Amino acid sequence: MLLTDCSPLIFALQRLESRYLSTPSEFNFLYSMVRVEVEANTAKASSSCTNGLLWLTRAMDFLVELFRNLLEHPDWTMSEACTDSYKKTLKKWHGWLASSSFTLAMKLAPDRKKFMEVIGGSGDLNDDIEKFCTTFNPLLEENHKFLVRSSIV
Repeated sequence: MLLTDCSPLIFALQRLESRYLSTPSEFNFLYSMVRVEVEANTAKASSSCTNGLLWLTRAMDFLVELFRNLLEHPDWTMSEACTDSYKKTLKKWHGWLASSSFTLAMKLAPDRKKFMEVIGGSGDLNDDIEKFCTTFNPLLEENHKFLVRSSIV
């Protein structure tokens, strides 16, 4: 579905992992990477770990919102659920090209039923989604607060 949108996130994860592996004792906590970059005045560079954390947080905001939409709007198609989530989370950070790419990608969105079957596994999918949203959202909120305190956003 949004496979093309995953590449930058994979690079961000690799960048964070590489930075961690360079000095595990110094970068035991993700926020320590950001603090070092803020102090070095490199936090806002496009290749910074800080930028990676920022975009990973935004992407996870999108996923949490998408899963909420899937729970709260069982009548919506995947395209409707994704588009609403995108408008609430990522759209304000994207320019014309990225927004247009998203619109195009929605034409390739999978069937909702098939998507739910694929991610379903053997448990209670709705319960799992609810637990994920409830548990993960506070972590995202903490990231947002930290990024604001660090003058990143």
